Amino acid sequence: MKQNTIIIAGPCVIESMDVLDEVASHLMQLNARLGIDIIFKASFDKANRTSIHSYRGPGMERGLQMLADIKSKCGLRILTDIHESWQAAPVAEVVDVLQIPAFLCRQTDLLVAAANTGKIVNVKKAQFLSGDDMRYPADKVRESGNPNVWLTERGNIYGYNNLVVDFRNIADMKRYADTVIMDCTHSVQRPGGAGGKTGGNREYVPSMALAAKAFGADGYFFEVHPDPEVALSDGPNMLYLKDLESVVTSLID
Repeated sequence: MKQNTIIIAGPCVIESMDVLDEVASHLMQLNARLGIDIIFKASFDKANRTSIHSYRGPGMERGLQMLADIKSKCGLRILTDIHESWQAAPVAEVVDVLQIPAFLCRQTDLLVAAANTGKIVNVKKAQFLSGDDMRYPADKVRESGNPNVWLTERGNIYGYNNLVVDFRNIADMKRYADTVIMDCTHSVQRPGGAGGKTGGNREYVPSMALAAKAFGADGYFFEVHPDPEVALSDGPNMLYLKDLESVVTSLID
């Protein structure tokens, strides 16, 4: 693994403190064993769920308290999503990386607000954009005075309820950002393909990671859960927490 390889991992959404503690403890131990620097990811609000009845999370105030607790106890850097411009400043007081969801990657005010915090801004590529199109979101962050922009590949819509990954997008986006991440778990989603919620095929996640490595990815994003079958969001495409180490180890040179 390259010395500066980035690993982002954690549950899709904050479900409970027990789940956060279990995942973060596992990641902390993995850091120690492999000598890497894992960034802990969890969302306080999943504002773009398929159904209005889907679980969204505990909300910003409670969610940030929980993430701050994880940061204090485990010493992990934290990444979380923001969906509205006003969230950028208060969220930046807790987290190390602000993530712009794929559906929102062209929202200028959101990108500018995130940039103005001075934090790393990870912009996920929309399912309807090419890698080359991502020059413009990256420019919005940089031209707002923040050079710390990452871009993340997460597949493209291919017909109904399906995504495919054109790995050339990684090479294309590396022209516009020094750091390009491969979202290995969202790339195997079946959006809206499970009767009002998103399906997925987690069995392809290890191959997604290895293919991204061949195309020069600088980091890898994995949503993980102790038991994805009962997870409240994105269960079908999340990795079992126990399987993360073998996948990360396979990426080591």
